[in-house]
Formats: sequence, C-alpha cells, structure tokens
Amino acid sequence: MKGLVKRERTEGLWMEKVPMPEVGDHEVLIKTRKTSICGTDLHIYKWDAWAQKTIPVPMVIGHEFMGEIAALGKNVKGLKEGDRVCGEGHIVCGQCPNCRMGRKHVCMHTKGLGVNRSGCFAEYFVLPAENVFPLPASVSDDLGAIFDPYGNAVHTALSFNLVGEDVLITGAGPIGIMAAAVARQAGARHVVVTDLNDYRLDLAKKMGATHAVNIKNTSLDEAMRSLGIDYGFTVGLEMSGHPNGLATLTEK
Repeated sequence: MKGLVKRERTEGLWMEKVPMPEVGDHEVLIKTRKTSICGTDLHIYKWDAWAQKTIPVPMVIGHEFMGEIAALGKNVKGLKEGDRVCGEGHIVCGQCPNCRMGRKHVCMHTKGLGVNRSGCFAEYFVLPAENVFPLPASVSDDLGAIFDPYGNAVHTALSFNLVGEDVLITGAGPIGIMAAAVARQAGARHVVVTDLNDYRLDLAKKMGATHAVNIKNTSLDEAMRSLGIDYGFTVGLEMSGHPNGLATLTEK
C-alpha cells in the first residue's frame, strides 16, 4: 500500500510503498477515506526543533481521519467490518497512576498516532479498538475527518459554564472558529474572535462569532464598546499559539 512517510531527518515528506500493518488482538484495521492536516503535520514536514526530538524516522504520519473498518482483532467487540469510524489518536497505556485514576488524558506513557507510531496518512492503518468510534449516517465523511480538532474546541470551550458570558477567542484558526461555534451554541452572550486574516474572520462570523476583529485595523477596545462590554470579557480562550494572544486575554 502507499503511505506518506517522514523518511529522512530533513524537511519534506515522501509518498512510498509501505507494508500493510498487522492487526493485534485488540486492534482494528481501518481503511482511510478522509484525512485532515494538523499543524503538527506541518511541524513534521518542516522538521523543526520539536519534530527533531520527537518523531521516529522513517514513519507514516497523520492522525486526523475517518475511514471504514477493514478487519478486526479476535478480541474486539461492538464493532464490525464496514463501519464508518473516526478515532482518538492518543493511545494510552492503561496502567500508569493517571490511567488507573481515570485521567487517561494525562497518561504518563501516551503514544500519538502519526507522532510516535505509524499514522493514518496511508491506505490502511491500525488503532486500538477502544480508540475507535462509529460515525452516524448523519455525519459526513468530511466532518468525521475533523472530529479530532473539533474535540479540542469542544473540551476547551465547555471547560466553562458559558451561558450569558462574554467570550474572547484569540486566533481564528480551525479550532478557534469551531470554539466560537461551540460557545454560541452553549449560550454565550457575545463571542468575539481576533485575528489578522480577514478570510478566517469571515469564517468565524459565519460560524456564530458576534464580532470578528482584525487587530491590524480595529482595536479590541472599539469592538468592546460597540457591544456594550465595559467591564472586560468573562471567559478567554487562546487559540492562536502566539504570545501576544495570551497577553491580550490577560489585558481584557
């Protein structure tokens, strides 16, 4: 089969023939139908300092996907061949103190799909069955492929009770825009998104942002006045990854 491989310790990726993965007793073989590109994949492509100390070479990359089950390990229950699925790309040990306390999201031995083990940018890949989730027919392939970043937006936004709150989101990337939609659906009064990219800000408005502010042209104070926010925002979500974004949150 073909896969997109980080073959060498330098910038770039290579489309190559790779072996069909073997399916363990508790694993599922997934035929990839759709994938999406994460910023992590760009770090790996560029071979920056983080990638150099993290990524084993050679390895198939990619962790955002939807697909269909092609085969099941002998101990897998509750799934069947042909199921449309997406999945959680963080593979936990289940044995460390955090896992045993129900805090698997901070497993001490987490392995990332497409980061520490072969990923989904291939025709087929394997994932533990407990990480695989069937998709209802109402969810399209395109939407199923972005459930990973959408989950980031959901869990971040819903860390707060947002009913009636005024929310500032710095950064109109995919996760920031999805967080704006979640915040509005969760009952936020105003959702203000900042960025430097007008195209992304337009998307944020389409997804429910009350106000989208290009901070090159408009001050955040001006936007706050137009919405009647004179006491500051009550919830802030930093989604840009830029130090200035965090500074803006603490100021407003």
